[in-house]
Amino acid sequence: MHQVFKFTFVALLLLVATSVATAQKFGFVNSAEILADLPAMKAAESNLEGLQKQLQKKGQAMVESFQTDYQALQAQAQQGTMSPKQQQEEAAKLQKREEEIGNFEQTMMTDLQKKRQELLEPIYKSVNDAIKAVAEENGYQFIFDQQVLLYGQDSQDVSALVRAKLGL
Repeated sequence: MHQVFKFTFVALLLLVATSVATAQKFGFVNSAEILADLPAMKAAESNLEGLQKQLQKKGQAMVESFQTDYQALQAQAQQGTMSPKQQQEEAAKLQKREEEIGNFEQTMMTDLQKKRQELLEPIYKSVNDAIKAVAEENGYQFIFDQQVLLYGQDSQDVSALVRAKLGL
């Protein structure tokens, strides 16, 4: 009797697990491709590229000015037109400028990262919201990204539905 109860319980668990597994609906999307096609993403990338070029140009101008002044200081020192004290003072000024260039480069990277996050966060949110809406409207319990998917049937690709939701 105890053996029959165990067998019945195990069989019931398998039946429930099978029915739950078959009731779940899975899909996948190619989010990278969807993002690449979004006009907002193209505008954000263009904006970031413009900002990066602007900051790099400013940094390059700082470096070139520093190099010119450094070479001028070396030339004056070699010609003996500066006292040792003047050389020390000018060298200290150049060292301070060199530190400013390093700080500018760090600030530039931080500013670019902040701007990237500021521009891309709402775009990622809109894509995630579209994916969630497609999942809820079509009864999907799980939607995976194709980039991490090892295998998926083409019939489970919901990228077109997400594109439609985003107006692409």
